[in-house]
Amino acid sequence: MRSDTLLDRAARFLPGLGWLKTYDRATLGADALASVVTAILLIPQSLAYALLAGLPPQAGLYASIAPLIAYALFGSSRVLAVGPVAVVSLMTAAAVGSLGLDNPADQIAAAGALALLSSLFLLLFGVFRLGSVANFLSRPVVDAFITASTVLIIASQLRHMLGIDMHGATLPELAMTFVQGLAGFDGIALLVGGASLAFLLMTRGVLPALLQRIGLGKALSDSLVRAAPAALVAAATIAAWTLHLNEQTGLAIVGSLPSGLPPLQFPTVDLQTWRALLGPAALISLIGFVESVSVGQSLAAKHREHIQPNRELFGLGAANAAAALTGGYPVTGGFARSVVNETAGARTPYAGVFTALLILLVAAFLTPAFHHLPKATLAATILAAIWKLADFKGAWHAWTYSRSDGAAAFLTLFGVLFLGIEFGLTLGVAVSVGLVLQRTMRPHWARLGQVPGTHHFRNVDRHDVIVSPHVVSLRVDSALYFANARFLEELIARIAAGEPEMTDLVLMCPAVNFVDASALGSLRTINARLQEAGIRLHLSEVKGPVADGLIKAGLFDELSGQVFLSHYAALRTLDPATTLRAEG
Repeated sequence: MRSDTLLDRAARFLPGLGWLKTYDRATLGADALASVVTAILLIPQSLAYALLAGLPPQAGLYASIAPLIAYALFGSSRVLAVGPVAVVSLMTAAAVGSLGLDNPADQIAAAGALALLSSLFLLLFGVFRLGSVANFLSRPVVDAFITASTVLIIASQLRHMLGIDMHGATLPELAMTFVQGLAGFDGIALLVGGASLAFLLMTRGVLPALLQRIGLGKALSDSLVRAAPAALVAAATIAAWTLHLNEQTGLAIVGSLPSGLPPLQFPTVDLQTWRALLGPAALISLIGFVESVSVGQSLAAKHREHIQPNRELFGLGAANAAAALTGGYPVTGGFARSVVNETAGARTPYAGVFTALLILLVAAFLTPAFHHLPKATLAATILAAIWKLADFKGAWHAWTYSRSDGAAAFLTLFGVLFLGIEFGLTLGVAVSVGLVLQRTMRPHWARLGQVPGTHHFRNVDRHDVIVSPHVVSLRVDSALYFANARFLEELIARIAAGEPEMTDLVLMCPAVNFVDASALGSLRTINARLQEAGIRLHLSEVKGPVADGLIKAGLFDELSGQVFLSHYAALRTLDPATTLRAEG
């Protein structure tokens, strides 16, 4: 009994310990098996994504160890696998590359600082319970950002696939350096990279059906397909070593990697670097959170479970802090590895802990085995993992449905491809927020009339309704706050000026779920102006929390009219003759 109490207390600070309450031998076996399958996929991906981030390959391994353990203790998803992902790696490359650092040690320190700042942003969001911060990015903007980032990733990996010296953060820069570097084209790199990519695509498209056709079960076939990247890494490394491709043809290889445990160190950079990384860190934390929550929710829905966005902020914040202090770079929940983890049978986040231990063993003892691994093979691994993420139809579909959402998507596409990742994403966020403000600054409103034979009231422009000659019914479909408070004043003033017989105005409020101080002031102004014109202001169907605030502020006592529970009650009281006529 005492151990349960201690465990409950500990779980308040480390929520992941709560899984121990029901942990048994069967769960341990399932998690251990899933960890092996996930590690086989994660190791080559981690090496590849580190190269994409412009960092030494071991940074990818380090970013896949401590973050998994930290997330298991603080996160809310039982199967989410955190680590380096393509988009965040590209954003890291852009952020660190903009600092102009040439020393790999300085680049690693800057990447660690970026992860630490991302962690601070995520933890601050968590402290203030801002799990809804993901809503700042609309789905069309996120889809457009991922599409544009995928194009940049594919373009950037051509340098390894073709052996060309390419660099740049935008599509024009990459294209220009591509043309300039064509003289250094390496046919061997193309052969190795092309064969690697063809193998990976074949294992996904043809191999599963082929294996099942020869009699292998689906579970075994899926396991062999998931092991394909690791098999490719082993085969390519052995081929490059035995054929001496680096010495005889100049094929780029990974080279020497340090062996041992991840370094436990605080990222040391100067104050100017910390300041320069603030903006990129905020964007990385936002994108990482959006991606992680999307993956976690989709996997949780399969099992009728629920993840907690605010707790995810702490989980990802802890994971990024762990990456920063162990030689890694920003991480988030990855789709491919999480799906593999889930389908392999993971039951709790401790599968991630076991995965981290396996990768730790690789980092400690097996890094020399990657010395002859061709970079073209790692580039092929990235291309095979992300090429399906590019979806240009999404922006067009958004445009056909909503011109404003489509414009935001296309602006994000253009910004990321031609102006840079940070500028493009900032532009997308700004446009998304601007569209929200635009819609709420001039919210939808309707003048209402009673539907004959019912107690319902509908828009006079859409329905055949009966209106009162003296009572004007007005409905505003939005929260009332500083951005639309003046709009409401002007709207009611215009209606009052055009209705000389009006004696009462009833503001119907079922869609008003918030009234801020500016809108409260406007309601007082509207009440006073109407009263001077001999018109009473009434409210109907005010939501409870809104009514509590207005009562506390004294508005109900100041109203020249009344507050009605239903709009029908208001019209029945103020103009019974018209109401009876509507009822037939």
